[in-house]
Amino acid sequence: MAAPAHHSLPALRTKPKAIFFTDFDGTITLQDSNDWMTDNLGYGAAPRKQGNMDVLHRGRPFRDVFQEMLDSVATPFDRCIELLLQNVQLDPAFKEFASWCRANNVPIVVLSGGMQPVIRALLAHLLGEEEAAVMQIVSNDVKARPGKSINEENGWDIEFHDDSSFGHDKSLEIRPYAALSDRPVLFYAGDGVSDLSAAKETDLLFAKAGRDLVTYCEEQNVPFTVFQDFSDIHKIVADVVEGRTSVQQAATGSK
Repeated sequence: MAAPAHHSLPALRTKPKAIFFTDFDGTITLQDSNDWMTDNLGYGAAPRKQGNMDVLHRGRPFRDVFQEMLDSVATPFDRCIELLLQNVQLDPAFKEFASWCRANNVPIVVLSGGMQPVIRALLAHLLGEEEAAVMQIVSNDVKARPGKSINEENGWDIEFHDDSSFGHDKSLEIRPYAALSDRPVLFYAGDGVSDLSAAKETDLLFAKAGRDLVTYCEEQNVPFTVFQDFSDIHKIVADVVEGRTSVQQAATGSK
C-alpha cells in the first residue's frame, strides 16, 4: 500500500516527519508577481484591491477576479518575466529555511494560484537552480491565446489548474495527505485570498501579518500563527519537528 501512496503523493517519498506546504506570491516573495503585473502593466491597484474585497466579503469567485486581473495585462509574456525578475524579491529568511528543510527531510511543496513559468523563473533566479529544482510546484499555467504566441502583445492567458471557483483549489492537494492514518505533520503558509481554500486543511497555518488571510482567519475563527517573515516560521517549524512544542501550542493567532 505504501508504494502507490508515495507515487501519488510525492512529498511522502522520503518518509518525512513533516511537510511544508506554502503559497508563493507574497509569501515566499516580498511582492506578489500577479499583483505587480496588474498594478504596473494592467488596470492598476485600485480595481485589484476592490476585487480582493469582493472575494473576501461578497463571495465573488477568486477565479473570476484573477482572470480579470491578468486579462488587463497586455505585455508579452517574456517581457513580463524580465520585469518580474527585476522587481520581485525573496523573503530574506526563506533561503535559510529552505536549506534547513532540505537538511532535515521536510519537503517544501509550493501551492500557487500563480503561473508555473513565472514561479520557476523567479525561484531559479532568487534561490538558485539546484535548490529550486527539488521543490514540488503545483500551480496554474500559461497558454497562448488562439492564433497568437505568448510572447506577443495580448498573446497569453492563464490556464487554470482545475475547474474550481479558485482556479486552483489548494485543498485538493493537501487533503490526500491529511487523510492518511499515519502521516507527517502538515504546515501551510500563505498571505491572501488565493489561500482561502487551504486555510483549514493542515495542522498549523501560518498567515502573513497585515494581509487578507489574517482577516479571513479572524472572521472564520480558523486557528493560525501570524508571521512577519520566514525567520518566524523557521523557529516554530523547527520547534515542532524537533519536539520542543506542539502544533496546538504554536497556533497562537495574532497575539
